[in-house]
Amino acid sequence: MTTLQERIGAQPPEALAGIRRGIEKEGLRVLPSGALALTPHPLALGSALTHPHITTDYSESQIELITGAHRGVQDCLDELTEIHQFVYQTLRAEGDEMLWVSSMPCGLPTDETIPLARYGGSNIGRAKSVYRMGLGHRYGRRMQTISGIHYNWSMPGVDSEQYFALIRNFRRNAFVLLYLFGASPALCPCFAQGRPHALQSLGGQALYLPHATSLRMGRLGYQSDAQATLAVSYNGLEGYANSLHEALTRPYPAYEAVGVRNPGGDYNQLGTSLLQIENEFYGTIRPKRTVRTGERPLHALRERGVEYVEVRLMDLDPFVPVGITAQTMRLLDVFLLHCLLSDSPPDTPEEITELKRNQHLTAERGREPGLCLQRAGQSVPLVEWAAQILQECVPLAAALDASNATGDYSDALRAAQTLVAAPQDTPSARVLARMAAVHGNNFTAFSTSQSALAREALLALPWSEQQQARCEVQARESLAQQQAIEAADTLPFEEWRQQYMSAQGLE
Repeated sequence: MTTLQERIGAQPPEALAGIRRGIEKEGLRVLPSGALALTPHPLALGSALTHPHITTDYSESQIELITGAHRGVQDCLDELTEIHQFVYQTLRAEGDEMLWVSSMPCGLPTDETIPLARYGGSNIGRAKSVYRMGLGHRYGRRMQTISGIHYNWSMPGVDSEQYFALIRNFRRNAFVLLYLFGASPALCPCFAQGRPHALQSLGGQALYLPHATSLRMGRLGYQSDAQATLAVSYNGLEGYANSLHEALTRPYPAYEAVGVRNPGGDYNQLGTSLLQIENEFYGTIRPKRTVRTGERPLHALRERGVEYVEVRLMDLDPFVPVGITAQTMRLLDVFLLHCLLSDSPPDTPEEITELKRNQHLTAERGREPGLCLQRAGQSVPLVEWAAQILQECVPLAAALDASNATGDYSDALRAAQTLVAAPQDTPSARVLARMAAVHGNNFTAFSTSQSALAREALLALPWSEQQQARCEVQARESLAQQQAIEAADTLPFEEWRQQYMSAQGLE
């Protein structure tokens, strides 16, 4: 049996230097008052259906910014920054909207008033909107306005089996990232209206838990009672694919009751199975494969294997204009490499239950002194376990430093180790401290203020005519692409929907 140290030594330097990462960042468009902007996605940003870097997520008011896959951390961050700059130049030209810097949403209107994202009249565009209508029926629209950062990561020479080993370890150790980077310990009272919760009131201007790290990843966040019945195994591609296939094809009584269409003929959802499509499955990390036009993601995975993993538990950092720092990205690289190269026994239903409990405990009480998590049925102090994992990462950070001719990875790891012993310095603690010191414990006032600071910082950065022109060309091209897709459609939508949703497409 090889040790972690030996496995690190066996990695070719070009593999470590060839790690690629990309970012998808969601954020709500808001008014200066901190209320949700109800305007359509700005046309000047291009087509949300076809633009490679600027789209919408659940709502027309929720922008999603997407970088390419980069070998350099700074290159990735630079692209993310430039996309933000173009969005802000556009928003400034059209009015006074800004991007909300917190993961938990701004002041929201009634559920049915939250606008669903629209993607034009093509079959694929209509399907994307119908899918979102279905999410609203299933989980409520408010839950879908939660925003975060997805970190896409790959390394040369890693096969599907190894990626699934990484995923199993990631799920075991994910509490470390929630503790270090969770930044949503409080939320606007409007978000929890009419929902049972155990949050405490902060003077009526916020709901919070005193030691929470990430309410976004807790029971009030991206959760689904229906999906809790899904026991998805990560022991290999076949088992994973089979369990998802089942969820995508088996009718689910509560959703059958909603129906695909309402009596007036309008669409309620794409289908009546537990999951309409693959993206509906909520996990802290997902195995991914780039899909071809019209191809189902599950088919792509089965056909060509795992290409990269998508880390989905990162909150937006409200103290950083673009929501994430280079240091955080480097820590993620070290952490994912640790997950990849450490022993990764198969998961069991008992362990999966234990991990879900650990996630909720860390999300809701992660900074609580003496908090213990469960590891293989044994009680372990969170800080002790986190410190142990980060200590094991030391040689991995050194190897990444060597292959990238830098000291930045070890610096990022040391910063994380310092943070484990100083809960008061974590982003979640800093959010509560700033809310108390400056904003009278008002969540909306804090987030509005931070959003305004982010806007000022991004608009103050150099921005050339060439950059503006290049971005405008890209926006125009995306609109032309959308028109071409709409012109090329031949099938009526219902026929197209039935073909796309057929079980054959998942094989």
